[in-house]
Amino acid sequence: MIDETRLVAIDKAENSKLKVEIMAYTTLAGSDDIDVAAKIFLLNEARVRSKMVKFTLKEHTTIKIEPGALYFMKGNLELESKIQGGLAKGLFRKFTSGETLFQSTITGTGEVYLEPSFGYYLLLALNGEKFICDKGAYVASSGDVQVNAEAQKNVSSALAGGEGFFQTALQSDSEEALVVLKSPAPMEELMTVELEKNEKLTVDGNFALARTSQIQFRAEKSGGSFLQTFTSGELLLQTFTGPGIVFIAPTEPVYDFVGSIVEQSKINGQRNQSSN
Repeated sequence: MIDETRLVAIDKAENSKLKVEIMAYTTLAGSDDIDVAAKIFLLNEARVRSKMVKFTLKEHTTIKIEPGALYFMKGNLELESKIQGGLAKGLFRKFTSGETLFQSTITGTGEVYLEPSFGYYLLLALNGEKFICDKGAYVASSGDVQVNAEAQKNVSSALAGGEGFFQTALQSDSEEALVVLKSPAPMEELMTVELEKNEKLTVDGNFALARTSQIQFRAEKSGGSFLQTFTSGELLLQTFTGPGIVFIAPTEPVYDFVGSIVEQSKINGQRNQSSN
């Protein structure tokens, strides 16, 4: 018998026709494979949770998801895959922003679950705003959201900002539009920074994952001159100028650093095995 207390909602957003929830298993029960069971034990001890994005569609509504993301669905629902905005726009988005050529739409009334993942998610209410996010971060949204490629507005941000020449733009005329993005860190570690007009946020690293389109983004020298920049130990900093909102993940570099140590340890272990 399924214990529903083990699958809980850890975050949610809702409008008049759609509810989005991030569902997580509090623990994984195990496996009949001893090696797998040992790894699952470590995951449970580290509080690493398996998560699923759940949509509850009310009153015959529509959602968009990345192709291949669907896990299962229940209800009076219809799945369709098509190129958003036509072939030319679809190809442009695919090769510039990292998003897929096709997008799947699900229309009707019922429940939709996306594939489970150990990764993290950010639920974003657009509230009539246009958002710019990291390429490849888009997972799903309400059906009224347009997903396009957005070119960087200046050469410095494109060449030295760490984001590339294009990012993903999310826009909707609806005040109720909802978006699910991949996050590089747990939700509770994300920070929302609100900037007034001409107020600046300076970031040493590439851990700003989304911003409203009014934010001006560029890569700037950390000092007043190239000499000051090199002697300060910081080369180029990401600078965001308001008005608007920036979502940042300050702990992302920590996880990247730990990940690099783990990867190097694996490489060293493989070398030791081959030498023996």
